[in-house]
Amino acid sequence: MAKKKARGKGKPAPEEFRSEALAQALEKQDVAGVALALRHGNTVVPLIKPGARDNPLDSGEVWTYRDPNTGDVALLLFSDAANKPANLPPGVAIYSPQWLKTFLTTHFDEITTVFLDIAGPHPMQASPHELLKALEA
Repeated sequence: MAKKKARGKGKPAPEEFRSEALAQALEKQDVAGVALALRHGNTVVPLIKPGARDNPLDSGEVWTYRDPNTGDVALLLFSDAANKPANLPPGVAIYSPQWLKTFLTTHFDEITTVFLDIAGPHPMQASPHELLKALEA
């Protein structure tokens, strides 16, 4: 008999805070593979404030990094919640490709760069323009 995953109401299991396709593409530093993984899979995003548990429409507030010297804003995306550095806010969420496309489009003039797994094990960097092109392909 198969074991059932113990899960709270509406709470994703830990393995759901991972994109295996994105992790593999980053490991190979495969730009086309990263684009494909972002276009067809979920992405782990750090949150300043998690969404309200009782409100499925509240997806939380995304954390971005603003360089204090230049004012440049970076969006950090992760293939696995385990790759998020401990010095970032503790909350994470998983978001769809459509969410990522909408977020990048909405904040296109603010975000200067996007880091994928910034602390490793296989970091990659892209411009919002490059990611939007990948998501629209």
